[in-house]
Amino acid sequence: MKNKFQPTERPTQIHEIKSFRDFLAKAISLKNCTVRNIDFTQVDLQWDNIEIDHSTFIACRFKSDDIISLIRKGAFIFSEPKSLPYQVYRTSLYTYAELNRKVDNITVDLMIYEHFSTYRNIRNINESLWQKTHDHAIDEALLDLLQDSSTGELRKCVGFMGGHGILRDSTEFWQCAELAWRVAKEGYFVITGGGPGIMEAANMGAYFSNYELEDLQEAIDYFKSAPTYTDDDYEQLAQNIIQKYPNGQENLAIPTWFYGHEPSNAFAPYIAKYFSNANREETLLAIAIHGVIYCPGSAGTIQEVFADAAQNHYTTYEYVSPMVFFGTNYYSQKLPVHDLLSNLSKGKAYENSIHFTDDQEEAVQFILDHPPYKLE
Repeated sequence: MKNKFQPTERPTQIHEIKSFRDFLAKAISLKNCTVRNIDFTQVDLQWDNIEIDHSTFIACRFKSDDIISLIRKGAFIFSEPKSLPYQVYRTSLYTYAELNRKVDNITVDLMIYEHFSTYRNIRNINESLWQKTHDHAIDEALLDLLQDSSTGELRKCVGFMGGHGILRDSTEFWQCAELAWRVAKEGYFVITGGGPGIMEAANMGAYFSNYELEDLQEAIDYFKSAPTYTDDDYEQLAQNIIQKYPNGQENLAIPTWFYGHEPSNAFAPYIAKYFSNANREETLLAIAIHGVIYCPGSAGTIQEVFADAAQNHYTTYEYVSPMVFFGTNYYSQKLPVHDLLSNLSKGKAYENSIHFTDDQEEAVQFILDHPPYKLE
């Protein structure tokens, strides 16, 4: 018997239009088109002469008469909700400057976090839909960043995971920053969870891969006077470093307002910030196709370890990717991940893609020697 939920035909391909130039190229027919974030208020268009069939307009601006005409023709129009501290229908990722812009003496980032906290445990269908739509927009912007539009190839992403409580003046912070510097030097695109601790160290190391290692050491020495993200000068010192070293290497942070009390660090030029922590975690691991390096961390890091292992175990995204644990004693004794993962992966495709080391060059070499591979 045929499954009643099985599609009877292939899904319709939707053509997405993001610029007025693209709109003009399609303007005779907008059948199965979605038009995003275009201002039509300054142009005179004969909408009656344009085919509207399963046509959707998202966050576009119209003259009032044109809106009536389009609705009568069957267009779906979604406007940007008013009175929200965030933009629902974004077309780009965040920047540190945008999140830290102050409105009435409060940063946009904190404003959104407080709004999120207000609705966190309240059933509100509108807010829920807006947050999910926002996160979908971040997904789209992230794909635009990572994928070459002409070839379809993705950037060679390597993720760094570890504790948010690692202090700037600790050995672990310096080691992680140097390791990320070395990884970025090899042409990999470094991604992290975007917060403080190991995440800041990795974003900072990648950022400084356009500079010498001595410059990275000097910068870390400079802001040791504010070692924790609760210190008054924590963010200002990072800004001072960026002003002194303005030409950093591109890298990516993927934070969440679920942990919004932690500031997004300043060293990632691109910030893909989500409301849903589950979506954020899954996305971060999914795009780190060229591997994840695990520095010392706690419960959150262990959660990511086994989420990553599950992706490899079941080849969720078709690829097997390397998992490198930087801290042999930490992940063998303090948190005995080694034996559990060894038993879990035995006989599986990712058995030889797991490595424990205390040597930075060895960690980088393992990533180089174990590129992701697709199972047949």
